[in-house]
Amino acid sequence: MPTKDMMTPLDDNIKPSKDTVDYALILTSAVHDMKNSLCLLLQSIESMSADINPAQDDLKHGAKLADLHYEVLRLNSGLIQVLSLYRNDNKQLPLNIAECFIADYFTEFCIKNQLYSDSNNIEINININIDLAWYCDHNLISYLLSDVFINALRYSQGKILVTAEIVNEQLVIEIADNGEGYPDSMLQAQHNSMAELSSKQGRTGLGLYFARLIANAHVIKGQTGHISLSNGGELGGGIFTLILP
Repeated sequence: MPTKDMMTPLDDNIKPSKDTVDYALILTSAVHDMKNSLCLLLQSIESMSADINPAQDDLKHGAKLADLHYEVLRLNSGLIQVLSLYRNDNKQLPLNIAECFIADYFTEFCIKNQLYSDSNNIEINININIDLAWYCDHNLISYLLSDVFINALRYSQGKILVTAEIVNEQLVIEIADNGEGYPDSMLQAQHNSMAELSSKQGRTGLGLYFARLIANAHVIKGQTGHISLSNGGELGGGIFTLILP
């Protein structure tokens, strides 16, 4: 058996591995896998809900499925935000500008969330001219508006109003609800940087930062897109406003 004096120091024998782990790439791949699984889960939930009978017991199960469907949509939205922020940080989030019909966004959102809105008796009014179109990145703006719409469903107390119009040669989209409105902490944090995000009060602010990032990415003729949060309006609750040049 070797004696202590005969032993060679470990750091002389062991060399650092040349194989480094790219955790960002691993996490990105994992997020993609989770998104695929969530899509399958959403399809299963929608299929199950279609088989529900109007009997009282089945309606109770339907309400639970609606809540589950909603939470899965929220989780999917969060994963999209993480992926988009990662791509933006790596300069891999290019804009693909094309003509988009604004009313089509919300027609799609209403269909996707009908299970939840019907179960919770939420009245959704879309006040948008069907011919209103704007040039923007279809996918990114869809992610942004979908996340805001989902949150409006969660915090409303039965009513949501969506409007869109052109003001001073800019597109102004508003999503309003009749809930308690945005808390003061969110109103004050709507212009915070990523480094200032906090998980206090159960809100990370990630969705808010994501929305601002996507809006700010739309720059035309020196004008930059932006968002704003406020309370009040016709329904008296929270109002999310997106302005695109």
